Amino acid sequence: MLLHLDASARRASFSRELSRRYAERWRSAHPDAGYVYRDLAADPVPHIGEAWTELCDYVLEHEITDITRYKEAVRTPAQQDAWAVVEPLLDEVVAAEVILIGTPMYNFSIPSSLKAWIDQITFPKMSLAGRSFVVTGARGGAYGPGTPREPVDHEERYLRDFFKGHFAVEDVTFVHAELVNARLDPALAHLRGAHEESLAAALEAVSR
Repeated sequence: MLLHLDASARRASFSRELSRRYAERWRSAHPDAGYVYRDLAADPVPHIGEAWTELCDYVLEHEITDITRYKEAVRTPAQQDAWAVVEPLLDEVVAAEVILIGTPMYNFSIPSSLKAWIDQITFPKMSLAGRSFVVTGARGGAYGPGTPREPVDHEERYLRDFFKGHFAVEDVTFVHAELVNARLDPALAHLRGAHEESLAAALEAVSR
């Protein structure tokens, strides 16, 4: 199954276009594999609350690492409400072979809507090994290797480190369209050609 998430606040965005094209190609190649879509901007996942932290503490204290046993942590009405948010999100992730995330970079990092989803599905010492993550993104500037802003890329670095360090997933692919602000910012107008090249390369990468 492909689990497809979009996090951009823009309805017409480069990250959404890239994720859409990747999803179309994947579904064409796997017509019987199943597909689930979530728009985290249009239908946001709530932020975690105290009841969620209680579920998390119980799982950690009782050394529960089997995701199918997490529900054992539910003991109060508030925790049941928290679990009602978590359960469908976790079920989608567990069922997925590939998790596709279309996300822009906001303020050097990821949108809060995506962070809220990550927080809801993440529990101590859990593993999603055997799955793949694909992240299609758009960034206003250039943050690739060797660029002046590489050190402040807290989007790809955070996601890559998190997927590996917490989920035990190393099969992670990033496709970025960079310098998108060159389309609007007069100060970046001289970089419009570099943006177009980056966008073309990203579109080709998700379409093949």
